[in-house]
Amino acid sequence: MFRNRTINLLLVDDDEDDFFLTSNYIKEIKGATFNIDWAYSYDNALQKIKEKKYDLCFFDFLLGAKTGLDLLKIGTEHGLQAPVILLTGKSDRSIDMEAMILGAFDYLIKSELDAEKLERCIRYSLDRANTLATLRESERKYRNIFAQTKEAIFATQLDGTFRYFTPATAELLGYTEAELIGRKSYTAFVRADERLRFITLLEKDGEISDYEVQLVTKYGEKIQCSIHCNRQIDSEGSPYYLGIIHDITARKKEERDSLLFEKMAATGRLVRTLAHEVRNPLTNINLSLDQMGEDFVDEDAKFFLDIIRRNSQRINDLITELLNTSKPSEVIFSRHNLSEVLESTIQQAIDRINLKGIKLIKKFKPEIWLDLDKSKIQIAFLNIIINAVEAMKEGEGILEISTSVVNHRAIVTIKDNGIGISQEHIGRLFEPYFTSKNNGIGLGLAATLNIIQSHKARVEVDSELEKGTVFTITFSKVA
Repeated sequence: MFRNRTINLLLVDDDEDDFFLTSNYIKEIKGATFNIDWAYSYDNALQKIKEKKYDLCFFDFLLGAKTGLDLLKIGTEHGLQAPVILLTGKSDRSIDMEAMILGAFDYLIKSELDAEKLERCIRYSLDRANTLATLRESERKYRNIFAQTKEAIFATQLDGTFRYFTPATAELLGYTEAELIGRKSYTAFVRADERLRFITLLEKDGEISDYEVQLVTKYGEKIQCSIHCNRQIDSEGSPYYLGIIHDITARKKEERDSLLFEKMAATGRLVRTLAHEVRNPLTNINLSLDQMGEDFVDEDAKFFLDIIRRNSQRINDLITELLNTSKPSEVIFSRHNLSEVLESTIQQAIDRINLKGIKLIKKFKPEIWLDLDKSKIQIAFLNIIINAVEAMKEGEGILEISTSVVNHRAIVTIKDNGIGISQEHIGRLFEPYFTSKNNGIGLGLAATLNIIQSHKARVEVDSELEKGTVFTITFSKVA
């Protein structure tokens, strides 16, 4: 590192005698060639520093009205990376400490200089400078790798404050990098109980893997994520947390949709079998009723025959409704303004809304045009709206219906402040024949899901008991 090397050295000293004395000591050092450049003043030194051609610098502490510390500060601002050694006429611990804080590599007293001490100081400074340069290069490479990676990697202090993160992390959470730095990572958790459990496990074990949690972005969008995080120690011995976030929203939706599809398919097979088995004897009943109707003249007997006939028809209609619910909905698309479709749907429910004294809030973004089967999508919207109305207390309900466009996708949000739905029931909400109503048969939301899926759209439900429910329907990209 030192031997057989040519070293470009800047010696800053406003005393020419001191310059020659220090230069002679340096020239006595064997094993290296020194090209010594003299700066006789602060301004002259600053001009030479800007040329950035030196491997090593010696700064005298006293430089007229300025000091070597002043030169070190301004030199660093101008990109000085060569190691700096401060020279002074006498020992002063406070100056020594300040020099080290500002980045000086060493602090030497002029009266104690000799060739041996200077050689040792120069060797140490160049070795240390080389090590730091290598570290800076490694850091630069790793930062470039981190900046280009698509993974959401982050580091936080123990209290959860972001100290470093990849651009993918900021993008995932919807913040700019300036907005995210210094922000508490735990504020992204949707549910307080999940946040508390995450913190507790991490503090206890120092590591947590595949922790599935719902996070919320800056724009209020909820995403399902899996987090791996563990405790690390930095170069200064301070602990911090290093983690990675995987967005599993799409995977979870696909799993849920696949499960619902399998349930719908299984239910469809069951319904078709039952329909066949029930309609056969039902046909015989109807034929028998027709035959018996010709033989009975008694009015009471005819009255009871009519009751049997009406209920037989009701059973047949119910079977038809079950069959329609369990098979894919046939849709005929045409271009419609989403706000107009919602307005006409609301009019179908306005009497119920008014009778219960519910406050209706509409926040529609104009000119959202979609390919829809208007009559069918109105049925889907109406089912959700009616459920919301029935879930709210009379005179206290607030129903908010809004539209928006996020990432070129149209979103309809239907929010109420009703009794809410338990997490256990949310998982079964769209299953055919599942209902929490005393007089319900559980087909309304099943049909709603069928219609929404036929429009290549998704529906998400977020609810909290005694606080309300939010249905979010997301349509494919807006043209």
